[in-house]
Amino acid sequence: MIKLIQISDCHIDDQVMTMGVNTQENLKKVINKLADYEFDVMLITGDLTHNGTPSSYARIKEILNPINTPIHVIGGNHDNLIQLNTLFKDNLLNSTKLGNWQIIGIDSVQLNKASGLLTKEALNDLDQKLSDSNSEYIIVALHHPIVSMNSSWNDNLSLENPGDLLQVLNKHSKIRCVVFGHAHESASFNHERFAIVSCPSTALQYNKESRIGFNEFTLHDNGQIDWTTQWI
Repeated sequence: MIKLIQISDCHIDDQVMTMGVNTQENLKKVINKLADYEFDVMLITGDLTHNGTPSSYARIKEILNPINTPIHVIGGNHDNLIQLNTLFKDNLLNSTKLGNWQIIGIDSVQLNKASGLLTKEALNDLDQKLSDSNSEYIIVALHHPIVSMNSSWNDNLSLENPGDLLQVLNKHSKIRCVVFGHAHESASFNHERFAIVSCPSTALQYNKESRIGFNEFTLHDNGQIDWTTQWI
């Protein structure tokens, strides 16, 4: 059994206040909460920082320092990919194995655009990784929503070509879940073969939820996956 913690959209900045909240203090509250948890790995699904400055990445690294389990990250539209690739080069998620589970990351970020897009090359690469996987069960992670959020969220800011992604995912029976951030809200959806789960923000939510939170997943040896959103 594997315990996975997902956080997202931290929006750490050089300024104390970002988007009207103290994102640094909010993330510290999440990390302090996690001190009471036992888990095997942390996944951050994008927007670690708000403006992508080197100092903001240094700040989030400092805040994350109490976490002594492996941390895997993927970039979001607010991240500076050059700085992210430099300062979090040892944490970038391509693919990682956890027991008989595998987590595969996809880069859905477009330059200078809030919405996401998966290129043909990215889709082909994902298809090949899924085909080559010798793990029994797979989780796919990206930054942008791949389904309509059915909320106040503007779906035009989500993944522009979700149908292309689903066409690839539907070919592979090992997939148990797709996880993402970006929408700043907790939600889950049932697909034909796998679950689709959105992660709340550690900074603030875009819906009426006033709390901050993170997702906690339990990955069972038989392929069952359970999750819950923990609120602060």
